[in-house]
Amino acid sequence: MYLKDQLQGFVPTEQANEIIKKVARGSSVIRLSRLEPMNSEKKKVPVMVSGPGAYWVGEGQRISTSGAKWIYPELVTKKLAVIVPVTKEKLDFATIDVFTELQDSIAEAFYTAFDSAALFGYNSPFSTSLMGAVRESGAVITADSVNFDIAASDVMAKVEEEGYDVDGFTAKIGVKNRLRKLRDANGAPVFVQDTNQNELYGQPIEFVRNGAWKDDQAEIIAGEWKYSLVGTHGEISYEILKEATLQGTLDEDGKPLSLAEQDMVAIKATMLIAYLCVKPEAFAALAPAGGAVYDTTLSALTIGSLSLDPTFDAATVSYKATTANATNTITATAAAEGATVAITVNGSTVENGSAATWNSGDNAVEIKVTNGNYSKTYTVTVTKE
Repeated sequence: MYLKDQLQGFVPTEQANEIIKKVARGSSVIRLSRLEPMNSEKKKVPVMVSGPGAYWVGEGQRISTSGAKWIYPELVTKKLAVIVPVTKEKLDFATIDVFTELQDSIAEAFYTAFDSAALFGYNSPFSTSLMGAVRESGAVITADSVNFDIAASDVMAKVEEEGYDVDGFTAKIGVKNRLRKLRDANGAPVFVQDTNQNELYGQPIEFVRNGAWKDDQAEIIAGEWKYSLVGTHGEISYEILKEATLQGTLDEDGKPLSLAEQDMVAIKATMLIAYLCVKPEAFAALAPAGGAVYDTTLSALTIGSLSLDPTFDAATVSYKATTANATNTITATAAAEGATVAITVNGSTVENGSAATWNSGDNAVEIKVTNGNYSKTYTVTVTKE
């Protein structure tokens, strides 16, 4: 089967499996987190919690525990799409050969997109991000260019004060020089570089490459990574694009790449992947002084006169409501000036401040707040009785 004969479909199983393996090896978040294979859209994962407190068990569902116990967070896969431009000649190749050749390029595009989405909410399909959760829990230390060692220690202390142990770090590559200069009380380096695994204070540290790290957001993120969950699905779909202009890919003149003008096509590959930070308090971050904060929260959300469960709070992203009405007006207000709000009901766009029409039973409302390239999604399940 040649690629030109099937312009959309699923990546052959062997090549899809190899791509997913390469994504797992290339993603700093996945290498540190607990990875769960998924065969369906949703999966409940048993997690042993170490003590009392509140834990996220879904993208917007939080429970409180009074002691050590098992909880069962639910991972929900989202579509993560990447676009890889290629020459038109690839259309005349066998589909298997094309995806065998492009494994590395597709995998790199996926793990770059996933890390920036999971860590910072950048072009993200997920409701929340790790750094967003850290900011909301108040566990951010501002970097000190003079006393970097103290600032790094304070980040670890933030986690420890909540009763958790730092068992790994992720960081931008630009902090390596400062890490190499750190010494313990005996003059020994606290940062150890190795061909297989770098360590900081005896714990693994992963440096995020390929543009996934956002320098204005953080320098280091530390935490107990068993509370960071990633779910991967085995299938990868693809679609061949022939006429598109790729806004995120620039040609040699610095303009968005026009496939038609460059006599190229592009492969849009989509994988299903889930991310959930179960316990934001188990993480802390070192942020640059004067770093940008992209507020992607709502300041208000109403659906007619319906009561939201739980009561609206900017930090809570999932709600339920019940109605007997045929329609209700959805109004969402972004907290940040300049942030945009997009609303869908059962996949169809509804203008902010306009009425949504309900089907019998459950209706899925998604409110996506975008500030620059950063986003957060609120969901409401409206049940029409």
